[in-house]
Amino acid sequence: MDLNLKDKVIIVTGGSKGIGLAISQALSNEGAIPYIIGRNKPNIIGVAKEIEKNGGQVGFAFAELTDPEQCKKAVEQVVDRFGRIDGLVNNAGVNDGVGLENGSYEDFIASLHKSLVHYYLMAHYALPELKKSKGAIVNIGSKTSVTGQGGTSGYAASNGGRNALTREWAVELLPYDIRVNAVIVAECYTPLYERWISTFPEPEKKLKSITDKIPLGKRMTEASEIANTVVFLLSDLSSHTTGQLIFVDGGYTHLDRALTT
Repeated sequence: MDLNLKDKVIIVTGGSKGIGLAISQALSNEGAIPYIIGRNKPNIIGVAKEIEKNGGQVGFAFAELTDPEQCKKAVEQVVDRFGRIDGLVNNAGVNDGVGLENGSYEDFIASLHKSLVHYYLMAHYALPELKKSKGAIVNIGSKTSVTGQGGTSGYAASNGGRNALTREWAVELLPYDIRVNAVIVAECYTPLYERWISTFPEPEKKLKSITDKIPLGKRMTEASEIANTVVFLLSDLSSHTTGQLIFVDGGYTHLDRALTT
């Protein structure tokens, strides 16, 4: 099935590891040109080399996404190299554990900058090119926006903001035929997730207690499954889909937990 993504230039923030890496690889497999933006230079260079080794095209820029000027410069670098932007995947962020009890005003604001504010900045700076290409935006979000998690006010608020911006931008960008959707993740085993699990006294037992509650298959969602949905939403095959929050989570968020017992 041809998704008509060949040679389309797609920005992927945090596109060198975890879900972002899977998205970059899936885009390349479809003939698109992922443009990875992030701060992990060794990872980004390594991923770029691997994509080129497999015959794909790729671009990258190093940026601290909490810095507006670096966001702006990174987008300018995309246009300087490829002359266009066909899509944006806002993916970078971190569940940093800034809670109501253990955080401060400064911690909370910093958390919003790490996981929400750059979503706006990247879309703002990429918008002139997205208007030209009638491109698409996909925001990666988390179940914490609707279920809560406890002890992570900054991250939960950021994801609530991501959902709201998805709907708001879908409305605002209708005149330009720019589609905006979000893919919501629940339990996906990424390097960050592994680091979190390892903080528990019995990591394997903790992991099993989580997977046992995932209705479909009692397993974690794979990063490739997130990526495949993202690629579909960027493609012409989803040409009449906008303003949607799509949960790729094995039913974890919405199905009755009684099903897992």
